[in-house]
Amino acid sequence: MKAGATNSLVDVPGLRVGHAHRVGGGYRTGTTVVLASEEGMVAGVDVRGAAPGTRETELLDPRNLVERVHAVVLSGGSAYGLSAACGVMERLADAGVGFPVEGGVVPIVPAAVIYDLGRGGSFRAVPDAVLGRAAYDAAYDAAYDAAYDAAHDAGAGAGDGAGDAAGTAAPWANGSVGAGAGAVAGGLAGGVGTASAVLPGGATVAALAVVNAAGSVLDPHGGALAGTRYGLPGEFGHLRAPDPGEAAAWNPDRVTSFNTTIGVVATDVALTKAQCGKLAGVAHDGLARAIRPAHTMVDGDTVFGLSTCHRPAPGPDAFQDVLAAGADVFSRAVAHAVLAATGREGAPAYLDVFPSALGGKR
Repeated sequence: MKAGATNSLVDVPGLRVGHAHRVGGGYRTGTTVVLASEEGMVAGVDVRGAAPGTRETELLDPRNLVERVHAVVLSGGSAYGLSAACGVMERLADAGVGFPVEGGVVPIVPAAVIYDLGRGGSFRAVPDAVLGRAAYDAAYDAAYDAAYDAAHDAGAGAGDGAGDAAGTAAPWANGSVGAGAGAVAGGLAGGVGTASAVLPGGATVAALAVVNAAGSVLDPHGGALAGTRYGLPGEFGHLRAPDPGEAAAWNPDRVTSFNTTIGVVATDVALTKAQCGKLAGVAHDGLARAIRPAHTMVDGDTVFGLSTCHRPAPGPDAFQDVLAAGADVFSRAVAHAVLAATGREGAPAYLDVFPSALGGKR
């Protein structure tokens, strides 16, 4: 296997990603949107945390009517942040994209949220419909499209795209952007992470994780990021095991009591709703490999499985390969989220705590 051109979710043909965030003035939060083409995408979901905040997940049950969704929203703000999906829904409706009904369309926009309330100083400084619209607009930013095209043509990564003054970030960005702007992970700064894999047959599988975990993202026997063990050749080659003294000294005492890791795992092969649900389920295996413990009483861990149906349906063996890759890309995405996150008071960056882990060029 190899990574896609940007090692991100947008390596899956047919997907767009937009990040928007607010930091300052009481805010430290944001929203991330995953968009499909006008035909939508097949979707499933697997909710394993005991404190989820979600919207429209019942529609993704294979027994229910709607076959395709038009966007998935991941947001900060706890239950308040679900309103960001309204802004995305408005943009889609204005574009005439949605489930056709008499008199118009109804966009289908499932969503999940993390708990980041008060991390910028104001408890009620949360994502809203305005931020949802900004995330949607960022997904169609022409400058980001040009950068993606250049990266794809060169067959190389597109850079970190960590953000700009407007409060948006490139679709392939890792770190404290979008829905991960206020995230923490086991006492460290958390954020958005993404990774992709192109399978030998040509199918692409990719993940985007918003890592805001109560559990530790570290190997239990040291300070290495647990998710890096599933990296592709060279992906985490600039890292090494941290000095044992740094690992011994790390004893976080400000781990928050409400958290949640959310995300999506997607592929371009045609899957049913039930198969998308299975893909979401194995992504939770990847989550649990990279975060310990996972699915706790104070986490609302939720993963959406998506298919853009750009390639034919896989046979049983090929579907097994997609599932295996789904778990691995989610583990890698968790590691990228923490590795790229920006440190702040009460939530230091990983490399600030474990500087010896940087064995090569940062």
